[in-house]
Amino acid sequence: MSIRVRMTVLAVTGLLVAGCTSGGSGAGGTTAAPSAAITTPTTPPSPTTADAKPSAAATLPALPASLTGQRLDWKRCEAPSSGPRPGPEWRCASVKVPLDHAKPEGATIPFALIRKEAGDERGRIGSLLFNFGGPGASGVEILPQAAEEYAKLGERYDLVGFDPRGVGRSAGVVCRDDAEQAASEASVDLTPDTAAEEAAYLKDNTAFGAGCARRSATVLPHTTTTATARDLDLVRQVLGDDRLHYFGMSYGTQLGGTYAHLFPSRVGRLVFDAVVDPTADTTGHARHQTIGFQRALDNYLKSTGEDPKAGSERIARLLRKLDREPLTVGDRRLTEGLALTGIAVTLYGQSNWPLLTQALADAEQGRGATLLELADYYNDRDAKGHYSTQSHSQRAISCADSSERPTAAQAKALIPEFRGLSPVFGAFLAWDTAGWCANWPVKGERTTPEASAPGAAPILVVGTTGDPATPYEGAEKMAKELGDGVGVLVTNKGEGHGAYGTSPCVTKTVDAYFLKGTVPKYGTTCG
Repeated sequence: MSIRVRMTVLAVTGLLVAGCTSGGSGAGGTTAAPSAAITTPTTPPSPTTADAKPSAAATLPALPASLTGQRLDWKRCEAPSSGPRPGPEWRCASVKVPLDHAKPEGATIPFALIRKEAGDERGRIGSLLFNFGGPGASGVEILPQAAEEYAKLGERYDLVGFDPRGVGRSAGVVCRDDAEQAASEASVDLTPDTAAEEAAYLKDNTAFGAGCARRSATVLPHTTTTATARDLDLVRQVLGDDRLHYFGMSYGTQLGGTYAHLFPSRVGRLVFDAVVDPTADTTGHARHQTIGFQRALDNYLKSTGEDPKAGSERIARLLRKLDREPLTVGDRRLTEGLALTGIAVTLYGQSNWPLLTQALADAEQGRGATLLELADYYNDRDAKGHYSTQSHSQRAISCADSSERPTAAQAKALIPEFRGLSPVFGAFLAWDTAGWCANWPVKGERTTPEASAPGAAPILVVGTTGDPATPYEGAEKMAKELGDGVGVLVTNKGEGHGAYGTSPCVTKTVDAYFLKGTVPKYGTTCG
């Protein structure tokens, strides 16, 4: 399974680690990898040529009144596929959105919403929409579980979660069944070393896409981030808001940047946390994550008193051993790929680091249960062997967005460079460039997304220096791409994927912006 920009992995801190270890606290300092030094600008970027590009909102037909005039039927929410039923304060509804925004009078699909109304009706500002990343995370499921973290915002905003198109209850994409998913995890080598392993790797990835085409043919060509951004503007109108107020995390920053580009005049208060670099192509993202995960691993190793180079080689030796001889865990096996996934998930938050120490020590002594449990958490596999379809949606959205289809030869050519950047993650992320969208049945929309938003209201862009999945440099790039006077960079000196709720300084800064409209100085630093 690819290491993608999944903000929801942060939940491992509360859901898994709490039962296994007493996690650490807070976010500490970090040291950048030599190949990607971190800088903290103190002045806003100068206008770029991209700033002059007009909004693309007017390039498609206007939506009909039958869609913009919808009245929502808010009802008590049903229980999600996992977790408890939301309390009675939460209400669910569905908006009809065009399957194809180029044909707004044509077929529609549902766009699922969940809402908790503002506690202070007289002081209400409007609706605040959340996207927790992925792509593929279900806001309908996640927001009620995470709502306590946003209680202060919920006093003056209606808190609104949604399933983007192709996700969950919004015409969710399905690509394979549980047995097919389990077989793939158990048998496919994610860092193939032989011609036979390479053929099996590419065959499995092609089969995944073919399964999406069989099971979700209607929606598959229309799962782009651009289409979801247009859906958000329709939702904004139906909810009765003049402007969109939005909190995007991880992939949600890409969605937010796309919205800002399409509809700059409709930008209200937007905050991006754990920011995806809008200038990076497929190889660029893989390179960034190779650097980011190794940087986080180095910081973890330093915290234990171990030399990062020696510690990384120790972990790489363990992975090579698992590649030759997977560990037996009950009726399953801990493979190299599953072990790597288990290691990666602990790097999403510093409080998970003690669990990584435990998991590595166990594996080195021949016990693979902890790493396998961590991999299952990331892969959305429950104790009964049932998988969620988030990874299906994740790949469908990613491959509909990106027009790039790197070949196996191109991926192999990256391996020496990537291994130099990370002996642990490099080969895996190099191969992932070719495997993720191999022979995908739908053409991708573009090479990189457009995020320029001239004339938009200020957008807070929060980057964490030790973020493994969306390295800090992406926040710098996003602030610049949004344009002069729009992107406002806030730097969090710390660890983990995302800063709100873990950094008191960032939380205070974001709350002041959402609740009072207070725009911090560009380059404000926390930590």
